[in-house]
Amino acid sequence: MEVPRTQAVVLAAGEGTRIRPLSGSVPKPMLPVADRPLAAHAADAAVRAGASELVFVVGYEADVVREYFGSEYAGVPVEYAVQEEQAGTADAVRAAREYLDGSFVVLNGDNLYDPDGVEELFDAGPAVGAYRVSDPTNYGVLSTQTETATVTNIVEKPADPPTDLANTGAYHFPAEASEWLDVGESERGEYEITDVLARVVDEYDVTAVELDRWLDVGRPWELLEANEWKLGELERDVRGSVHETADLRGPVVVEEGAAIDAGVVVEGPALIRSGASVGPNAYVRGATLLGEGAKVGHSAEVKNSVFMRDATVGHLSYVGDSLLGREVNFGAGTNVANLRHDDQSVQFTVKGERVSTGRRKFGVVVGDGTKTGINSSLNAGVKLSPGSRVAPGEVVLRDR
Repeated sequence: MEVPRTQAVVLAAGEGTRIRPLSGSVPKPMLPVADRPLAAHAADAAVRAGASELVFVVGYEADVVREYFGSEYAGVPVEYAVQEEQAGTADAVRAAREYLDGSFVVLNGDNLYDPDGVEELFDAGPAVGAYRVSDPTNYGVLSTQTETATVTNIVEKPADPPTDLANTGAYHFPAEASEWLDVGESERGEYEITDVLARVVDEYDVTAVELDRWLDVGRPWELLEANEWKLGELERDVRGSVHETADLRGPVVVEEGAAIDAGVVVEGPALIRSGASVGPNAYVRGATLLGEGAKVGHSAEVKNSVFMRDATVGHLSYVGDSLLGREVNFGAGTNVANLRHDDQSVQFTVKGERVSTGRRKFGVVVGDGTKTGINSSLNAGVKLSPGSRVAPGEVVLRDR
């Protein structure tokens, strides 16, 4: 008996304007979450669930996606479809239509999904991923029959939500849905995949597959949360060079080619990638990712942060709850504030508007190639655009 063929379409075309400045030269789905890009977690879940082929929909900085996934990923063939402009999720899947020849699963490349839930989604098609949220007014909300979990309706951001089941943007569509992608424009001028889902709901029994865990990574602090999730799954694995006086506590991964110097303390979960170096006498704690080639200098402290490739923090510095882009260089004595004096949630600018991060502790978000001078201070919630410069001794209270 022939095994049914199910392809996985991974949406990875967007820049991610809400996550700027981290997406200055890297599409949001390719930002690092633990040991791989964000989109690779969705791809891995699809492969584990039995995807016969991966189709990545690319656009912004498409070559970054192509270079990472190649023509085959984890033993599964890969194709690429180009979305010429960001015109909505149905438009993105429509770009991949020429590759579709059976039932297909759609996953957002900038979301983290519970892998067991993705496997159930593959098995249960037609289906849609659902997740229970405390405030459904910010999501598409699914109504279901209680006994069968069959979807009866979906409504976008309702003022009076009928349920607490949020649509996670994960779908298993029947083959003919590929012909239903030519939907009309929505009120916000985009072509929405939820309109396709609505038609599938009208013509099929669609199962709401409830996920145990899900995260939509749209803003910088959500990328921090994504790393907290995946770093929290680490198991201790030390292959790099570790000085005999260093103290590694708990789930710490030191990849081959990384170096931990004398007197360093690392409290896991932490991932020190190949080519990275720490210390001497540095302190790394919380859920921290030090990307390839990253450096933490003498007696510096790093807490619950993400350092992307070749980011450097000089000696006698403190960096907490922050995200540093590629080739950032913090001069010696640079200190990051991550707590407001009034103890309220730290705010951050997203698309020109100050919004709450919902986090009591949150530091700075720093674009690629930024440099700070010695003894500089950065306030909680500050955003530094790619290539920014901070003078020695300067106190930065506003975005730059």
